[in-house]
Amino acid sequence: MRKNSCFARLAATLSAAVLLAALAACNSQTGGDVMATVDGRKIFRTDVDKYYDNNVASAQQAPTGEQATALRLNILHQMIDDEILMRRAEKLGLLATDEEVDRKYNEYKSPFTQEEFDKRLRDKKITLADFKRDIRRSITVEKVMNKEVSSKINVTDQDITNYYNEHKGEFNLIEPTYHLAQIMVTPAPNPQAHNQNDKAQNEAEARKKIQMIANRLDSGDDFATLAMKYSEDPETSGNGGDLGTVQESGLKGTDPATRDAVMKLKPGQYSAVISVVNPATKQAVGYRIVKLVSKEPAGQRELSDPRVQQAIRSQLHDRREQLLKAAYYEVLRDTAKVENFYAKKVLDSNGMEK
Repeated sequence: MRKNSCFARLAATLSAAVLLAALAACNSQTGGDVMATVDGRKIFRTDVDKYYDNNVASAQQAPTGEQATALRLNILHQMIDDEILMRRAEKLGLLATDEEVDRKYNEYKSPFTQEEFDKRLRDKKITLADFKRDIRRSITVEKVMNKEVSSKINVTDQDITNYYNEHKGEFNLIEPTYHLAQIMVTPAPNPQAHNQNDKAQNEAEARKKIQMIANRLDSGDDFATLAMKYSEDPETSGNGGDLGTVQESGLKGTDPATRDAVMKLKPGQYSAVISVVNPATKQAVGYRIVKLVSKEPAGQRELSDPRVQQAIRSQLHDRREQLLKAAYYEVLRDTAKVENFYAKKVLDSNGMEK
């Protein structure tokens, strides 16, 4: 299922901070092993290793040998690209302002208490200063790309018509499709779940916790916010519980109680508490509340449907944007003086450099 949520941006920031490396700190550093330079600005091993550690913090098994070296090369490559783009942002006057950074930071932090948010930073081995620098870089990159790339993309009505006529089968749903979200609670801690707020330690506590969540939903609390704070499913909690879309036949693979509950819901509604049973042992493994976000009936979607037009427009825009961004980075790289000492060491050592 395809997962999608605004909160995914936070998860990406915390789990892949390497992509938005804090190179401002690099420039003020006076010592250390220099792995690369961009127009004379140094990128140090300590910074690469810092984001390497962040990247593998949640991995079940840390990469070794060639895999570890390849990951460091990828991290360094992205840091070089980011530094090149930051230099371009300076020339364009598009560096993120303190006000923009604070606003985005508060947006990210709002679903959590201070203690919960601090724990997330500790789990990902980054400091608050790192996090805010990553936000600043992310906003800056977005501003540059919007001005230099995205704003110049034009998807015409004829483009949409041509795509529809060439891919009409994509818009013929052979069966109803359901967009679902869930809040999951289990009677035992899950080491892979990042969200362990009010974690139930046994069956009785799990029932009490899920009932508390149900009561808050009935009181009007937002489903996605509660999922982010309390759901114990590591795959969906960070996305506000979003399970993506599933065809009606796909519901046959889930437990009967969940399937029956979903079939009775109308878009926007959520179920009562569902006891999730292991089909093999017949024992309860947790409790869930499911929300039907939307439902699409079977049949051909016509071009006149605004949702079809928007879906095609977004797809064509995203494809062109991805292509043009890649080309833009290549052009910028050609204008910068880059020296990648680490890559040279890896090559000279026949891949034995760490």
